[in-house]
Amino acid sequence: MAEKSSIEFQKEIRESAHRIWLAGLGALASAEEEGTKLFKSLVEKGENYDFRGKERLDKVLGKFEEAKGKAKGKAESAWEKIGGSFDDKVVDTLKRLGVPSREEIKKLTKRVEELTLKVDQLKPKTGPSNVRKTA
Repeated sequence: MAEKSSIEFQKEIRESAHRIWLAGLGALASAEEEGTKLFKSLVEKGENYDFRGKERLDKVLGKFEEAKGKAKGKAESAWEKIGGSFDDKVVDTLKRLGVPSREEIKKLTKRVEELTLKVDQLKPKTGPSNVRKTA
């Protein structure tokens, strides 16, 4: 009788371990899906900011050309200040909006590639080498 409960206990442990394994795989799949959605969203936002930044840059360049015609030396000095200030403002704005930096995106991409490799390694391998021959 003690042996029967021991067998049931072992069965329950195996089932629990299997459910934990499946939950882990589910979490990994969810993380991959959400990571992909997040990446696409970030790309769209980046494109929007890139477009708006180019519009602003075009306006600044137009003003620069106008100022350059009036006083070339003064305009060049002003451009250096505006360019640096503009870059700083863009970087600060992107940080405040939570847009990841190029380095953060590289790290995220590398992590997704690592996780994909691990998932691929966990998939069961099928093929002639895994098939047993019966005599």
